[in-house]
Amino acid sequence: MCNQLEGNSGRLAAVKILITGGGTGGHAAPAMAVIGALRTADPSIVLRYVGSSAGIEAKMATEANVEFVAVATGKLRRSANPLKMISRSNLVDAFRVPLGVWQAFRAVRSFRPDAVLSTGGYVCVPTVLAAALLRIPVLTHEQTVTVGLANRIAGRFAKQIALTFEDSKQFLSDRLAAKAVVTGNPLRPEVFSGSRDSSFHRFGFLAADADLPCVYVTGGALGARVINRAVSGAVPELLLVARIVHQCGRNDLEELQARHAELPPHLAGRWQIRPFIELAEIGDAWAGADLVVGRAGAGTVTEASALGKAAVFIPLEPTSGDEQLKNAQRSASAGGAVLLRQADCTGETLLASLEPLLAQEALRESMAAANATLATPNAAETLARLVRNLA
Repeated sequence: MCNQLEGNSGRLAAVKILITGGGTGGHAAPAMAVIGALRTADPSIVLRYVGSSAGIEAKMATEANVEFVAVATGKLRRSANPLKMISRSNLVDAFRVPLGVWQAFRAVRSFRPDAVLSTGGYVCVPTVLAAALLRIPVLTHEQTVTVGLANRIAGRFAKQIALTFEDSKQFLSDRLAAKAVVTGNPLRPEVFSGSRDSSFHRFGFLAADADLPCVYVTGGALGARVINRAVSGAVPELLLVARIVHQCGRNDLEELQARHAELPPHLAGRWQIRPFIELAEIGDAWAGADLVVGRAGAGTVTEASALGKAAVFIPLEPTSGDEQLKNAQRSASAGGAVLLRQADCTGETLLASLEPLLAQEALRESMAAANATLATPNAAETLARLVRNLA
């Protein structure tokens, strides 16, 4: 990597990297992991994040002390029926896209980065287009097995395409596949920072319940109603044999708290409900878990692999390209997870999926070991090196 010279002074100018991507934690969290790796490799590096004001990336970038610039975004809501695509939402967003391109162009031009890292989501498209117009090299990263529409567009303008999974190459054209490299999915270092003892005390479990296995339930940053309601239906029996750390989102919080209040005190103490697991808590949430129940977004799936956790995945369906289903099937095929389809997810079926795993420690351990074989370590450092090489 070569730094630029400032005039004739001989001083090396700081490298400038622009990050874009978001809309969901699955796109923003990998970006935050790479930001940490970039700063570790080069403390003088200058960063700017371009994202949507409504996405979680605005909060994450601010917390990471990264300059944030918001741009307008538009999302194409696709359907097998072409008539259903002519919707008010699609028409409104069609007018937002040109505004977003102009805003992104100004954000890129005023910053003049040496390279751009895109982590996907619709917000990345105008920023990548702006970088291409200004002849700034782009590295784009795809988190899921299926390559999303935004990344297929961004990939056409990218110098290099980074993939989490080798399987993803089948979704790329020959021209795009020639630019692809498998790096894994970057994970924030905080994910690895917890301990089992700290987890037990952080989440307020009773000493009498220390020997019970712990289930970490997560529906992503916003929670997942189908999972929340299945857990609510299963808790009377589930809490007889397990503790639960439940990240539920805000939409179902009151309903779950009311359900919690109905339980006898000795069982209620085994179910710790949180609307959101903060960054300072995430390591302990994972460290204390004997088993994870969650959606099958790229973040959850790769964290379960990296940390070696047995899982029950309930993928969001349908999604573009059924990406979560493919993520879950990959883990299930390796023997690391049980796949429970969303349409079949009830309190009864969730309990049936969990009971044999909670009853057999050896089964959990074998599944955890199988999941660990899918992990790709040092993905954040690899991506940081690649984008610095582009710069």
